[in-house]
Amino acid sequence: MTTSLAGSAFDALSLDALSDQEALRRAYGLPSDAAVRKQMTELTDQTRRLIGCASLVLIASADAEGNCDVSPRGGPAGFVAVLDERTVAIPDATGNKRLDTLQNVIATGRAGLMFVIPGRTTTLRVNGRAAVSTRPELLSQLTPVGKPPASALVVGIEEVYPHCPKSFLRSAAWKPDQWLPTDAQPTSAEVTLAQLRMPQLTIADIEQAEADSLKYRYE
Repeated sequence: MTTSLAGSAFDALSLDALSDQEALRRAYGLPSDAAVRKQMTELTDQTRRLIGCASLVLIASADAEGNCDVSPRGGPAGFVAVLDERTVAIPDATGNKRLDTLQNVIATGRAGLMFVIPGRTTTLRVNGRAAVSTRPELLSQLTPVGKPPASALVVGIEEVYPHCPKSFLRSAAWKPDQWLPTDAQPTSAEVTLAQLRMPQLTIADIEQAEADSLKYRYE
């Protein structure tokens, strides 16, 4: 796509983008009654079981200025604790210490979650209030990622509903025969090296750093 307008493609496309809810609804129509009705404010036995099967959860957050972020958290199935029908706790295993998600939660007190079960197309969305807890009696319960975490992300559920499986079906995410070959994409080290923009570093340096970080991932 070419354009004579200055700036990025976004700058050009945003000029005539939809700007109100009515225009959006004209493009899509209304949701079905089932799509609205399935939203609840607390967990059922079935959604508790889904969380217990999930080994990956994606966390959406935003800072006080509205800058958005999505970050993954992983662990063995059931690593997210269900404290009651309206509260879940996610242990925060040591990572890169940027703390983007936790800083956003402290700023706004909000988070959105999507629970993912490898090999399955069923996902679960949870939205609500959020807080960062370092209470010892809570952290001592959250050990499936290797050791008690430094903190836990606690989410007070306001919305919970299963998400349509179509995106996972379309993506063939769990069908190895449809995956791209390894050499079809840049390696993690290649991406990181380009991002760092430090001429003195080599691919070998990055690969060693990545190997070390995985070897000591619980520290």
